Amino acid sequence: MRIATRGSDLALWQARWVQQALEAGGATEIELHVVKTQGDVAQDRALTQLEGKGFFTREIEAALLSGAADVAVHSYKDLPTQQPQELVVAAVPSRAATNDVLIVCEDIVDSRGATWPLAPAARVGTGSTRRIAQLLHTRPDLTVVDLRGNVPTRVRKLRDGEYDAIVLAKAGLDRLEIDLAGMVVVDLRPSGFLPAPAQGALAIQCRRDDARTASLLRGLHDDATAACVAAERHLLTLFEGGCSLPLGCVASLDNAVVELRAKWLADDGDMRTCCVRENDPAAAAEAAHRALTT
Repeated sequence: MRIATRGSDLALWQARWVQQALEAGGATEIELHVVKTQGDVAQDRALTQLEGKGFFTREIEAALLSGAADVAVHSYKDLPTQQPQELVVAAVPSRAATNDVLIVCEDIVDSRGATWPLAPAARVGTGSTRRIAQLLHTRPDLTVVDLRGNVPTRVRKLRDGEYDAIVLAKAGLDRLEIDLAGMVVVDLRPSGFLPAPAQGALAIQCRRDDARTASLLRGLHDDATAACVAAERHLLTLFEGGCSLPLGCVASLDNAVVELRAKWLADDGDMRTCCVRENDPAAAAEAAHRALTT
């Protein structure tokens, strides 16, 4: 079995986790197949300047379709809502942390800063339209600067003084056990700052007609995580958006009831928020979409 993955530290961690989980379940002779994606190559441009969708997934899916790989491991938030008919997400493992964190250089910390401990006009690094919208809605004084690179590279750029602070997903920092000594780390909780749809979740993909591989992958699947991710991604589909959409959302499951929190920056500049509860993921997404757009 060959597992297709990007070559970043985080992508390799995720692929090795899947490899080890499959081996623990009895699978043997598993190897990693590293694929370079458009998003990896075009490091000199912001993601919003790249054409199309699937900047970090398209080439990996191509490896599956060609037979060069049998399994693909994606950060679910990178996977477009429409995938090739020949492929299927066969497993969604239990999710890591969903929230973002703000990492601040000690010398720029200002405890009097509104909402976050940042001095006025602090330079904050992020390449996410969603994060930019939420940062500037709360702190319009901040200066947002594009940030690219893998997780260790982004933290290094912060240490080197290219930014005063950066925003990253907590899941990646936790998985890689990144050393943040000398930095101030602020958890951005969903009550005020919402993550990308499916943040912290993995999508494990295979060919639809590969029943044997799909059967092996089912042992890694977590129903509760899959239900929450389904609600978040269905909301993304209703907005017909991708990674450049200024939409944050996160779902949780409570006794089979899906609670979906969402925040969207409308075209008129209005930051709209909602929290809905429904009995299934699709209904929750549709209710949130109505609340945000009407």
